[in-house]
Amino acid sequence: MTQMDGKVALVTGAASGIGQASALALARAGAAVCVSDINGAGAEETAQSILDAGGKAISLTCDVTKSEDVSAMVAATVDAFGPLDAAVNNAGIAGSFTDRLHEADDAMLEQVLAVNLRGVWNCMKAELSQMLAAGGGSIVNIASVAGLIGAPKAAAYTASKHAVVGLTKSAAVDYAKLGLRVNAICPAYTDTAMVQSAIAGNPLMAHIMERAIPMGRLGQPAEIAEAVLWLCSDASSFVTGHALTLDGGLVAL
Repeated sequence: MTQMDGKVALVTGAASGIGQASALALARAGAAVCVSDINGAGAEETAQSILDAGGKAISLTCDVTKSEDVSAMVAATVDAFGPLDAAVNNAGIAGSFTDRLHEADDAMLEQVLAVNLRGVWNCMKAELSQMLAAGGGSIVNIASVAGLIGAPKAAAYTASKHAVVGLTKSAAVDYAKLGLRVNAICPAYTDTAMVQSAIAGNPLMAHIMERAIPMGRLGQPAEIAEAVLWLCSDASSFVTGHALTLDGGLVAL
C-alpha cells in the first residue's frame, strides 16, 4: 500500500465525490489531512469520518475563488500539522451541459472560470509558496478528460479544464528542480453528486455517458482517489507535468 505516514495533505472540494474519496484515501495511508470545502458542514463530516477511523484531520470552510480564504486554509493546515507535503486541488463546478457556445450564458462562463481556473490558480500560488519554503511537495490538480478533448455542449467547462492542464504543465516545468512536483488527474464521467445531478431524471443522459466509456460504466470516486494518492506520494517521485487519464478507455476511442 502507498504510504503517507507523517505527511501533511490538504484537499479542496472534499465534502463529497472525488475530493472526499481522496481525503479518506490519504488519511488511510497515514497522512494528516485538512479537509476543505465551501460546504463547511460537508467538510466537517468528511473530517469526522477520518477521526472516527483513528486518523488526523481538520475541516475548514473555504471559497477557493477568494485568495484570502485560500491563504488562510494553507496557513491553518501548517499551524495544525506542520509543513505541507501534498495538496489536491479538486474544488470545481460543472456549469451548463445543455447549450452550445453561442447559446451559453456569459455569467455561467465567469462562474465556471472563477472556480475551476482561478480557484486552482489561487490554491497553487499559496501551496507552492509554502512548499518552496519547506523544500518540497506534490500538487495534484483535478482536471477532466474535458481538459484533453472537446466535451459537447460544455465549452466553458472544457475551456476551464484545458486551462487546469496547462497550469499544471507550466508549473511542473518551473518547479521541477526545486523539489516540487505538479500533476493533474483527468477522470471521465465519475459517479459523483455532480454527475448524478446532471443525469437526474434524464435516463438518456446516463445512457449516453455510459456508452461513451468503452468499459461501459461510470468511474468510482475511490478509483480516482487511488491515483491521487499515488501522485501525492513518493511512489511517483519521477512523475511531474503529467495529465493522468482515468477514463475507462474514453480517450482511446
